Amino acid sequence: MPSHADLDRQIEHLMECKPLPEAEVKTLCDQARAILVEEWNVQPVKCPVTVCGDIHGQFYDLIELFRIGGNAPDTNYLFMGDYVDRGYYSVETV
Repeated sequence: MPSHADLDRQIEHLMECKPLPEAEVKTLCDQARAILVEEWNVQPVKCPVTVCGDIHGQFYDLIELFRIGGNAPDTNYLFMGDYVDRGYYSVETV
């Protein structure tokens, strides 16, 4: 496991818009996974999955997502939030 100094160096590197070496990214992902898998509010997601965000009550945009990506349950979708609140069709979207 990297030390805090390693993490600080990586953050500094990224803040300079420099990419991290692939091995370091893999290590960070492995560590993040090990931490997150223990969290009670992180749900397992069956892959492959289509990630969608910010529908904002745009029902017809949601229909277009399904048209392009495929209908559930044939396609797994993960909606990140903001389903309603701005669009005219918030109730229909839910």
